[in-house]
Amino acid sequence: MESEIQWGIMGNATIARKCVIGAIQKSRNGRLRALASRSPDTARDVVTRHGIPELYGSYQALLDDSAVTAVYLPLPNHLHRPWTEKALAAGKHVLCEKPLACSAQEAEAMAAAARQADRLLMEAFMYRFHPRSRRIKQMVEQGEIGATRLVRAAFCYHMGGDVLQNGVTSRLQTEMGGGALLDVGCYGVSVARWLMNAEPMRVQAQASCHPSGADWHLVGSLYFGPRRLAVVEASFITALQQTYSVVGDRGAIDLPHDAFIPWEKDAGFVLRGRDEETGIRQQIAGADQYQLMVEHFADAVLGRSALAYPPEESIANMRVLDALSRAARSGRCETV
Repeated sequence: MESEIQWGIMGNATIARKCVIGAIQKSRNGRLRALASRSPDTARDVVTRHGIPELYGSYQALLDDSAVTAVYLPLPNHLHRPWTEKALAAGKHVLCEKPLACSAQEAEAMAAAARQADRLLMEAFMYRFHPRSRRIKQMVEQGEIGATRLVRAAFCYHMGGDVLQNGVTSRLQTEMGGGALLDVGCYGVSVARWLMNAEPMRVQAQASCHPSGADWHLVGSLYFGPRRLAVVEASFITALQQTYSVVGDRGAIDLPHDAFIPWEKDAGFVLRGRDEETGIRQQIAGADQYQLMVEHFADAVLGRSALAYPPEESIANMRVLDALSRAARSGRCETV
């Protein structure tokens, strides 16, 4: 049995440079073989600095490399489906950046392509692999805060005045899958579903939009059934909000503003009893959640474990995002 897989990265994206290249190189079961960029001159320094053996000037050239086992795909949202499907057809397993697609319909087509190709496809929601996230999930499941009643999640940041004014970014182009809901609201929806261990039945939303038409400021509410609600906030125009709380009928867990991306520093949270204002801070040792994610995916490719989060999980998340988008446009409550 093989002991490691060979990775290729499709695109010289910031997330790849800052987080995933290093994660793969530190991983126990994967090696980074190649990076592909449509502007190879801009990626040459990255390849040299990290000792990546191959630099390809097109994504297709990377897919034609028979030594590549799996690809990490951090392209703009509207390119997730076409290049995922091409990678699967080329026999590669795919770890695709969030959101998996621009709609649930696209995600369903990608899942079907993975089944047809007999290859693995997973959305890169790295936060679920962090030991803090896993500990909180365990505490909720074990009833340490009682019955879960409310999840509040926010992922908001300020994109910057020049970018917001000129709109020259895929995050503000609707035809490229832009908007705060897809870019960062997907985290809030994901963590609410994960901690509720259920799917919402209906949603409501209010949004403010950039002149391009992309939502840049959104608040949504999710109804999971009697006495079970969630609130999701996503924005490109506020100060940093990167946190979530899960509230039960006997206690609550609150996270600081590193909830989804704590980097590798020690990660804490506060556990409060029903009537406590401050609670007790608990600390989890630092970890590289990107490394844990790529190691899990490689183990699944190597047949050592089942995929923790198959495409069906991502399709369910996309259905909620679709409903929130409809609700923001219609001003009505929308069924998921």
